[in-house]
Amino acid sequence: MKKLAIALLVGAAFAPVVAMADAGDIIARFRAINVNPDVSTSGLLSNPLDADVKDATVPELDFTYMITNNIGAELILGTSRHKVSANRTALGGGSGDIGKVSVLPPTLTLQWHFMPQHDVFRPYVGAGVNYTRFYNVGLNTEVGRVDVDRNSWGGALQVGADFPIAKNVFINVDVKKLWISTDVRGTSGAINGVKLGTLDINPWVFGLGVGMKF
Repeated sequence: MKKLAIALLVGAAFAPVVAMADAGDIIARFRAINVNPDVSTSGLLSNPLDADVKDATVPELDFTYMITNNIGAELILGTSRHKVSANRTALGGGSGDIGKVSVLPPTLTLQWHFMPQHDVFRPYVGAGVNYTRFYNVGLNTEVGRVDVDRNSWGGALQVGADFPIAKNVFINVDVKKLWISTDVRGTSGAINGVKLGTLDINPWVFGLGVGMKF
């Protein structure tokens, strides 16, 4: 019995100190993310106003509530500001940057965690919806100002993994695909009142950060 007790104590001393994800836990993550738009256009935007949206690297905060050991609901919070370029040559303008626009896309996903109690590798996948709010729109061209619809609803897919490094602390890698679309119109000059088409941004979001379980 004494030998068994000693063996148990030794085993406990060398057991992994990382915490396991259980139902009712709240997980908070802080990531650095790169928002990389996968842009397509339709309507007049395709010809003559071919447009593009540049990528941006920003901080992101998210919270996951574990409904069960394997099912979690994650709310993703972050905002990014992007340069926009357009080709206006067919309208008598130039080609290049026309300004910037800020994007706020709070996203809610339902996740499946494959191995929430693994000591080294805890992968997950998720699917959900994003609501995107466009703000601080500053788009101007030599043929007139440009504005966008301020609200967008779309889908979201997600895959990622947590790598425990200490009790309640882990490294996180995460990739998301968001579907974001907005209508574009002219508000002054030669394009005043003209619907210029639809801009599909549909970014890939690559994240790396640190998380903690509460």
